[in-house]
Amino acid sequence: MLVQPRRLVTGRIRWRITFAAFKHRNYQLFFGGQLVSLVGTWMQTVAEGWLAYQLTNSAFALGAIRFFHTIPITLFSLLAGAVADRSEKRRILIATQALSMVLAAALAALAYAGIIRPWHIALLGFFLGLASAFDIPARQSFVVEMVGKEDLMNAIALNSSMFNGARIVGPAIAGLLLGPIGAAGCFLINAFSFLAVIGGYAAMDFPKPAQKPPSISLKAATLEAVRYVLGDRVLRAALSLVSVVSMFGWPYSVLMPIFARDVLHAGAAGYGYLMAANGVGAFFGAMTLASIGNYPHKRRLVFGGLFGFCGMLLLFAISKIFWLSALALAGTGYFMIIFFATANTVVQLRVPDPLRGRVMGIYSLCFLGLSPFGSLIAGTLARLTTASLAIVLGIAICILAGFITMWLVPPQAVKESGNQPELPPEA
Repeated sequence: MLVQPRRLVTGRIRWRITFAAFKHRNYQLFFGGQLVSLVGTWMQTVAEGWLAYQLTNSAFALGAIRFFHTIPITLFSLLAGAVADRSEKRRILIATQALSMVLAAALAALAYAGIIRPWHIALLGFFLGLASAFDIPARQSFVVEMVGKEDLMNAIALNSSMFNGARIVGPAIAGLLLGPIGAAGCFLINAFSFLAVIGGYAAMDFPKPAQKPPSISLKAATLEAVRYVLGDRVLRAALSLVSVVSMFGWPYSVLMPIFARDVLHAGAAGYGYLMAANGVGAFFGAMTLASIGNYPHKRRLVFGGLFGFCGMLLLFAISKIFWLSALALAGTGYFMIIFFATANTVVQLRVPDPLRGRVMGIYSLCFLGLSPFGSLIAGTLARLTTASLAIVLGIAICILAGFITMWLVPPQAVKESGNQPELPPEA
């Protein structure tokens, strides 16, 4: 008689674990607004990549345009992290989203007028990257303010599921609409989608923060966070591995238009479906993490995600069959999210609250700030050899980095203590 009730209780607990962060009203507003906005963002990403390849017919140009999109994160993410730690994060986020809306509208206007050129895409992408440089560390460190530390891993996983749910819907919609409304229509839809996330931030309810006058300069505050990261072996290893995968593994996405058009001969609609397949896998990877709760063996998740990602991406690189490529991309997305979301959680759980924005600025630099160089490398290699070989070389580097990290950081080093790390005395 005891067996049946236990099963029922377990089921209820697992359900609450999967969506634990939704008990916080502010997180509900955040999630809903971000979901709408991200669908538009993914529509713009797909339309922009397709338009850029049509205008240039160059793999190198795709990498160069992505470089201008992401180089501001490289240049400004450390400064942005320090700003996030001494400012009200919600105001930063509203400002960055408003700027992104204006830039999407400008891109739409140029496309509708028929005067858009590759340098327009690169220039507007640079300013969009500047907005992202300040948005990312503020948003990453804002999550814990909405849900607390108990639900942090769940919220990060749900954020990934939201991001990749949009990654399923957005590219699929863009693939269908690129013909009827063109890239300009996709850009305009994205511009309007920012209203949802701005409204969500505005509707949140927080106690008025107690403003503390900064005791040290932005430079000193940034150096303080850098010293903290360098002094923690697990943080060093996690951020180093994220850097390598971001630079040499993730740029496969830059080359997707080449695979869709020239390798698989699938056209714009096929390109959208490939991106959506990648998003489907990533969505289920995020939901897997959300469902397991605060899983203690994060080392297994990090390396399992890394090597699974490399294996699935290798299959995609050598495939010439559309359905097999889509399946491989789904697996790539699944393991990619397992890796990145777990690494994000490991970093946040090992960082004290006063340093969180700055350390997430460092994480942003590693996660996105190095990708412009990876995009240039991937685009150049694809131009000199083939897109497939460019991806395979990147995979080899990621696998090597994974094995080196496993050797340098033994399992016992990853075990988290029950107490939050203390700040250095000078903080």
